[in-house]
Amino acid sequence: MMVTIVKLLIVIITTLSVNSMDTYKSIEANTEKTEFYVSSYLIKNPRENAFQILYNKCNVCHHKRNKRDVFTLQNMDTWANDIEKQVFIKKRMPKGKIITLTSNEYQELLTWISSTKTSTNGI
Repeated sequence: MMVTIVKLLIVIITTLSVNSMDTYKSIEANTEKTEFYVSSYLIKNPRENAFQILYNKCNVCHHKRNKRDVFTLQNMDTWANDIEKQVFIKKRMPKGKIITLTSNEYQELLTWISSTKTSTNGI
């Protein structure tokens, strides 16, 4: 998560410094340009998006009930097959009715899982 924040800050600072060279541009234009870069970065990185979902939706319970299986950026790829099995095949996770995944979150997890399988198998 810290890496994501640092990258986001670099994008924002770079965008603002490039735009500040043109003194005729308004602050509003700088904000719009920054939002474009931020959203395009989030779309391009399925692993980071998947981690945000795992962190916000899964680690809430895993931290309380199963501390050995808390997801981090370092270990999440090793759990990809188990996540696919529990979320998509057996439909056991997330448990309960309070925490649910949106269709967009399901799609982002699938994108990450398929990219993990591709990079692991070398296909």
